[in-house]
Amino acid sequence: MMNTSRQLVSGSWAGRPSSMGSTAPQPASSLWPHFLTGQAEQPIRVVLVDDDAHMRRVIAQELLADARIHLVGQAGSLREGRRLVAQNEFDVMLVDLNLGDGTGFQLIEYMKTMHPVAEAVVVSAMEDEEHALRAFELGATGYLIKNSWFGNFPQAVLQVVNGGASITPNLARRLLKRLDAGAARGAPPPGLNKGAGGEKLSEREREILRLVASGYTSCEIGKRLGISDQTVNTHIKNMYRKLQVRTRAQAVSLASQWGLLS
Repeated sequence: MMNTSRQLVSGSWAGRPSSMGSTAPQPASSLWPHFLTGQAEQPIRVVLVDDDAHMRRVIAQELLADARIHLVGQAGSLREGRRLVAQNEFDVMLVDLNLGDGTGFQLIEYMKTMHPVAEAVVVSAMEDEEHALRAFELGATGYLIKNSWFGNFPQAVLQVVNGGASITPNLARRLLKRLDAGAARGAPPPGLNKGAGGEKLSEREREILRLVASGYTSCEIGKRLGISDQTVNTHIKNMYRKLQVRTRAQAVSLASQWGLLS
């Protein structure tokens, strides 16, 4: 496992404008609306797990060059990735599916047990619907294809923490066609099994779910309710289990359909 800090690139701070004249580009952080998550003074915390050292270095350099992102650490295997996830607080995990000693699927599952509200974005060379759907079912909110996303990894991170999804366009188009075909046959969307026992949510779980739907983080929810972040995350994990979902978006969507947010 390698801890990472912001570094100097070509004599100036990464992600900062050069002082060599007025034509230097503005820092990326100045282009991000103030009301969205991820500002230079409170950057998004990211962990990166990829067994390809070159790819890991390329992605890390892009993240380090953006003042809105703090690269907490890197790992090159499933074992190192689990240690990285267990020992650090973070908002987003970028993960390859092929980790040598295991798979990114395994790490996403493990991450969701440790940090249920953190986001997972797959960075993979495999551009097929089956792998993407499997990742989304496990709770990923992004799927990026290597060699087609250079220069956009920071943007993908910013998108997912602000409620969006980041998917390589060609793959997204194919997934939409596949989901449309499934809807025409009457198949339920992945992760929204209507046989789940949503009515069994406790009053506290419903209260937390309403706050999650309003965009509050675990830390903010804990402060509002006078409980610890860990207790909030435990309630969220219980909600995921009862609703049979794996992400905040799925939980909120299903709870809204069943009238559990009122």
